[in-house]
Amino acid sequence: MDFAFFAVNLGYSKSDYYELTPREAAFIRKAWEEKLVSDNTLMRNAVLNAVSNALRKKNSRFRELWKKFGRPVDKEKVEDNLKIIQDIEAKEGKEWIDRIMKANGLKRRKEVDHA
Repeated sequence: MDFAFFAVNLGYSKSDYYELTPREAAFIRKAWEEKLVSDNTLMRNAVLNAVSNALRKKNSRFRELWKKFGRPVDKEKVEDNLKIIQDIEAKEGKEWIDRIMKANGLKRRKEVDHA
């Protein structure tokens, strides 16, 4: 029965299943359960929002599904960080950006002329 769960839901082969320890299998089942609950909650919220928008009174506003919350910004910290970045760029140029991007496996966009 456990193998059937892993085979159907996760695409595991029998050898993959037997390589799992009981602890790993329990963690995978728990993660699957949390994902299922999360997906169902998101679907319920989307349907409830769609129904309430469809049945809203005339000239009333739509209810947004995702609310945007802006965090307050610590301006002193931002200014300090910008100062540090400008000092580094003055000394070393912008190569530090390329090193960070390369270390994270990302490619830097090329500059675009706005003519």
